[in-house]
Amino acid sequence: MTTDVIIIGSGQAGVPLATRLAAAGRRVLIVERQLLGGTCVNTGCTPTKTMIASARAAHVARTARHLGVEVGAVRIEFSTVVARKEAMVRRWRDGVEKRLRGAGERLALREGHARFTGEREIEVNGERHRADTIIINVGARPVHPPLDGLPSVPWLDNRRIMQLAELPAHLVVIGGGYIGCEFGQMFRRFGSKVSIVDESAHLLSREDDDVSLEIERVFRNEGIDLELGCAVKSVAKSDAGVTVALAGGKEIRGTHLLVATGRRPNTDDLGCDAAGIRLDAKGFITVDDQFRTSAAGVYAVGDVTGEPQFTHVSWDDHRILFDRLLGRSERTRAGRHYPYTAYTDPQVAGVGLNERQARARGISYELGKYSFGHVARAIETDETAGLIKVLIDPKSERILGANIVGAEAGELIHVFVALMQAGASARAIVDAEFVHPAFAEGVQSAVMQIDRFKLA
Repeated sequence: MTTDVIIIGSGQAGVPLATRLAAAGRRVLIVERQLLGGTCVNTGCTPTKTMIASARAAHVARTARHLGVEVGAVRIEFSTVVARKEAMVRRWRDGVEKRLRGAGERLALREGHARFTGEREIEVNGERHRADTIIINVGARPVHPPLDGLPSVPWLDNRRIMQLAELPAHLVVIGGGYIGCEFGQMFRRFGSKVSIVDESAHLLSREDDDVSLEIERVFRNEGIDLELGCAVKSVAKSDAGVTVALAGGKEIRGTHLLVATGRRPNTDDLGCDAAGIRLDAKGFITVDDQFRTSAAGVYAVGDVTGEPQFTHVSWDDHRILFDRLLGRSERTRAGRHYPYTAYTDPQVAGVGLNERQARARGISYELGKYSFGHVARAIETDETAGLIKVLIDPKSERILGANIVGAEAGELIHVFVALMQAGASARAIVDAEFVHPAFAEGVQSAVMQIDRFKLA
């Protein structure tokens, strides 16, 4: 069967590309082998942030006495938490299906595993399909690390841990990145004992040390055990559940094990060789700045390209590629700014360069830094943990990067994102009138710590 466009995967780039291309007059076939909506809807953003909201509510209730409110004993109905999460996932997944089913006769949906069988040709459920344009949006999945003893242990990844029917008594987390930190704090707030192990010296090791230290201090205050700078030697079953042996000789005994050590692309069973699609050493599809693969007429977007694995990156990929396919724009993915947020509490967010990256690249910068402990709104709401950092170019005054750990960091970072996209001077923040009292005043105060912007 021949069509105009084949899209493999229904993630955050695939669905809008399919519906918009169909609306533009193209005949489109979209194929999904598992659940509509991809990682974000089913095992990523939607379920995790829904559960994090429940965990935060429990934490606020427990600590409300600091604000003069006595709540009493906090009881977690974990089955209700899970049911709410499942309902939220169904809501968004049903929305994706409704969008695809309602896109008209130019859009066809096939549920099954797509595999390349030749140049711009795939097979799904025994049927062959060809198209002039094929777009790959197959995403990624958790890495299975070559850890001694892991195959013999019923370990969890980010998907399986959200299928638990009961709370772990003691959750051991291997990996102190975004996923490990979010789940670790979440389950601690639900009432589990939590230990996080990472071979790096700090949690969220890509951050500057002062940013990581802020979140580490919060985690320790909440009773999370941190074993940092410790490599895992092996894991094994125990009477309680699992024993994690560290390189230094220490052992941690827990009831459940979460492994959060990275993600790998879903390309090993895609048949890329048959289509002439080149992969890198880690299995990601290599693309140029126009999302073109090594095979003519074949494009790749989203997590499978090795770009930062965030929903918003995939969604922006679709915007750029859609305009290029329709000849509406020459914009490419080059020069984009990639904001991110870890939904710990406080949140950790960033965009552009941090100090460590700037120094490593020999880039000159001027630094502004401000503590949440000096922000009026943070003091009034008793959310003083955290800091704001901003780097500017000494010549142009443009923002090179910003990092925030603190309340609503994921919202505040967009002040910097917008100015970076516009190529504007950080002076715009200094000259703007910010509402008082607001967390965003801290953004202005951080910029005004830079010598050239300080008040006389």
